[in-house]
Amino acid sequence: MTDGPPGSRPPGGRDTLSLRLALSFLGVALAAVALLAGLVVAFAAAEVSNLVRQQRADLTSAVATAAAATWTQHHSWRGADLDPALDLAARTGADARITDAAGSQVASSGNFATDRGVPQVSAPVVLHGRRLGTATVRFSKTGLSAAAQGMLAALLRAVIAAAGLAALLALLAGLLLARHLARPVARVIAVIRARGSGERDARVGNLRAPGEFRELAAALDQMANRLGRDEQLRRDLVADLAHELRTPIAVLQAGHEALLDGIAEPSRAELGSLRDEVLRLARMVDDLQTLAAADAAALELARQPCDLADIAATAADSLAAQFDAAGLTLARNIRPAPILADSRWLPHVVTNLLTNALKYTPAGGNVTIDCGRADSRAVLHVTDTGPGIPAADLPRIFDRFWRGQQALGTSGSGIGLAIAAELTRAHGGTLTAASEPERGTQMTLSLPLA
Repeated sequence: MTDGPPGSRPPGGRDTLSLRLALSFLGVALAAVALLAGLVVAFAAAEVSNLVRQQRADLTSAVATAAAATWTQHHSWRGADLDPALDLAARTGADARITDAAGSQVASSGNFATDRGVPQVSAPVVLHGRRLGTATVRFSKTGLSAAAQGMLAALLRAVIAAAGLAALLALLAGLLLARHLARPVARVIAVIRARGSGERDARVGNLRAPGEFRELAAALDQMANRLGRDEQLRRDLVADLAHELRTPIAVLQAGHEALLDGIAEPSRAELGSLRDEVLRLARMVDDLQTLAAADAAALELARQPCDLADIAATAADSLAAQFDAAGLTLARNIRPAPILADSRWLPHVVTNLLTNALKYTPAGGNVTIDCGRADSRAVLHVTDTGPGIPAADLPRIFDRFWRGQQALGTSGSGIGLAIAAELTRAHGGTLTAASEPERGTQMTLSLPLA
């Protein structure tokens, strides 16, 4: 399921997210463009102002030099032709005035007196180190000022056009990226809604999205698969429990009906058979209670420092008489392995492993319990010389109420290893099995060292 999202979702949900993401990208882009445009205009205005100021100073110096050249011809301001100097200023749209050393006006442009309130620059008229007077240039709104204003206006128009183009490109890129980001989110939401409405097969599948979204989809699918397995186990548990209870109940019902109808006599053998079925039911109820307690053990564990070697030795001692009665040899190779464990529950695991080895190993066989450290783990092995477990049955030995072909002739409810595995997981450990037909079985309990 990797195409259209299953289930229902609110109309426009993904589009709303896409629009909001696109607008967010647009807002960020506009803010960046506005900041950049403001800086460009500010720095450009400063540079243009410096350029105009320098040009005005250069023009004023040029007018002063031209006036000094005119004075050289007559060695006096009288009779000096200052029109070339005034024309030099007029060509740039400015007006000039020349004064002598005493400050008296020698010559000026026609509009100089009326150009009040405009920028002006003065420069001394100097010849051979002697100051002859002063040249003053007034710059009207035409000429350099108009050119500077035109340059700034053109720059501002260019910046505004660039900002508009950048905003348009940002909007288009934001829409594309937003759709790319919103599509996997909408897919995940649709799958969650589908599962909430009862579609157990709904999965996100493979997403063409950034790595975080792919990890989210994978985690959601893993959770869905785990829930599916748990649901299947629950259904299997109910079916297996009904199957396991049906036989003793049917025997009890048939036996009592036979006694009530007078078909069978209430002999000791008949009553003993009925009692055996009652005990079988009682064992199943006890196993179910233990299983329920194991399920809750992870929440109720009271871990304390202890040694897995002590737990293994105690379990072996408690079963030693049964091994002798069965004609089995119980070998021990027990070394210290400190752990943090609940002393109420962990012995149940070791005892179950030894009991299974005792149950399935024929007389004259050997069972070995080995305990010690391996890397950063405390490891316990229970190895027997029994018939082994078929390869097809090995993956299911920890399932609840599952019993292989070899277990059909033995007593038990089929949840002993399931309880042991649940308790092991509650302690943060693992319980695994390795077996070959006719070569025995090895159960391995691994727990973190304290």
